[in-house]
Amino acid sequence: MQGTKIMFKKGAKPRNPILIVGLPGIGNVGSLVGEHLKTELKAAKIATIYSSHFPHQVVMLKSGGIRLVSNRIYHWKNASKDAKACDLLILVGDFQALSSEGQYELNEKIVEFVKKMGVKTIYTVGGYSTTNQYIKTPRVFAVTTDKSKIPKLKEVGVVFGEASGMIWGSAGLLLAFAKKHKLSGTCLMGETGMLDVDAHAAKAVLEMLVKHLGIKVNLANMEKISHETEKAIKAMEEAMKKEQQGPSHENFTYIR
Repeated sequence: MQGTKIMFKKGAKPRNPILIVGLPGIGNVGSLVGEHLKTELKAAKIATIYSSHFPHQVVMLKSGGIRLVSNRIYHWKNASKDAKACDLLILVGDFQALSSEGQYELNEKIVEFVKKMGVKTIYTVGGYSTTNQYIKTPRVFAVTTDKSKIPKLKEVGVVFGEASGMIWGSAGLLLAFAKKHKLSGTCLMGETGMLDVDAHAAKAVLEMLVKHLGIKVNLANMEKISHETEKAIKAMEEAMKKEQQGPSHENFTYIR
């Protein structure tokens, strides 16, 4: 297989869909948000994306089988009878493309595909590293190609104009291709520091995102992960303090 292939479920017809993108990245903020939404909303898989730009790996399954690494799109049907109500398409995955060429090809194909599915608005989610320290109360920063989104996102606490630098990978390129294809694109970034998996930052993004979209999502599991993360950080800090204070001889056993 060369390039990128999207296998989709025929007959899937999302209503006024919005795409939420939660892929691996800084602090795994995007992955945590995407997987949580997919699980809590009980979204159904409607597409699988395979690409020769992903790592040359397969995933071992509990059944004893294997599968190719991939990205997947899940569909949540909004139960509201309001004609303006929006379904969600949630993009999650094992990896992003490994090369610049792969990133450009893959992300444009995703935008072209979701546009055909009726998507007019894309939200990507990532982490924004501001320090090498753990952040207990993370902010959520954003950039957008659609200035009409700014006032409503600010209402729920999203910060504009303070983030700077580069957005790497799908979180940024999907916005660029959204703009090219005349779609609205916004990137929400949870403030993160030293963690490989930052549930606090993901929870902060989730809270603002679901409030902005007007949907109800149970955050209990995310709160549990956040609590466990905080406990682990405290344990690490205590261990570091003891190390800095030097060894204690009180509990040492000496051989005489």
